[in-house]
Amino acid sequence: MNPLVRAISGSLIREIAAKKKHGSIDLGLGEPSLPPTAKYLAAALQRTESEGLRYTVNAGDPELRALIAEHYAYPDYTHASNVCMMTGSQEAVYVAIKTLLDPAKDQMLLVQPAFPAYAKMARLEGVELRTVDMDESEDFAFDAQRILSAVNEHTRLIVFCSPSNPTGGVIRKAVAEELAAALLRRGEPIYVLHDEIYREQTYIADPGHMAGVYPHTIVTNSLSKSNALTGLRLGWTLAPHAISEAIVKAHAWVTSAASTYAQRVALEIFRTPGALREHAAWYREQCNAVVGALDASGFRYLRPDGSFYACVKLPEGINSLPAAHELADNYDVIAIPGVAFGECFEGWLRLSWVCPADRFREGLSRIEAFCTTAAGSASSTYAK
Repeated sequence: MNPLVRAISGSLIREIAAKKKHGSIDLGLGEPSLPPTAKYLAAALQRTESEGLRYTVNAGDPELRALIAEHYAYPDYTHASNVCMMTGSQEAVYVAIKTLLDPAKDQMLLVQPAFPAYAKMARLEGVELRTVDMDESEDFAFDAQRILSAVNEHTRLIVFCSPSNPTGGVIRKAVAEELAAALLRRGEPIYVLHDEIYREQTYIADPGHMAGVYPHTIVTNSLSKSNALTGLRLGWTLAPHAISEAIVKAHAWVTSAASTYAQRVALEIFRTPGALREHAAWYREQCNAVVGALDASGFRYLRPDGSFYACVKLPEGINSLPAAHELADNYDVIAIPGVAFGECFEGWLRLSWVCPADRFREGLSRIEAFCTTAAGSASSTYAK
């Protein structure tokens, strides 16, 4: 067996999610609970019934790619050739890493806390991984100077997700501009991979978009979160012309082409004004309800500026992984341990808030009950 594969551990997120029982309060997986809009699926099916379901070109349907480039309108990313359709945003991230990084000499710098897939993909490719932790005392806010201080002569790619999974933080426009300006002053380009999968769940007025200010950015995105289509498995990269052809080449040998049916669904969505944000009002309203519940609790928490996660701090000395197991086993609450997102996030729980607001409040109440019991135990089995 490939030793790189053998060395990669399984997913702590899936480990805890697998403990869900009938009746459990599920604050675990980052999966929308809203139903998808059926008319896009029906229109794609109708076209499939009349035209069949043949391959598209490797990069994907040209009309769809042109519409995506036009929709986001990032400078220098305005042509269909800047877009490659992928089998979900995770393939998009993987292919970008595989295309850009030479394992013999390049390093990837991951901004943490971070969804674990980025690190696992780098290790799968044999790429040296370094991490830079955002400051807990600043609620893990994106900090350009902190990121830049971790860059060295071997750094070839900086990776972050904004809006963030897990923290719900959003890189501010001024921070993105500061980071871009400093990187542009360097010699050989350092690429930035900005995962924007939660872009449509943004609740602040000044979000930063790296592709809008930095020409060496690769954007990854999908319809999974915006349109409740996680199972459709369709994503894309937006990349500068200098590397877009190479990305298509790598993608072609990984999956040949993304699903033609999925691309037809996406085509219906991008042809329909406002379709990408059709769930945005619900998320904003839900976010307000969640913040209200958190304000009423005794927890320190990270206020979500985007995505659909809230993170709560466990009492001092409580380890997040055994806490998550105990919550699943004896409190019927699925919550994700912070350590899954990096050691810097130990002592936190990530809570997905796509369930009804009353279920979220009940789940929060059960977590409070657990914390009271665990913190009162002199020989806690949850201690570090």
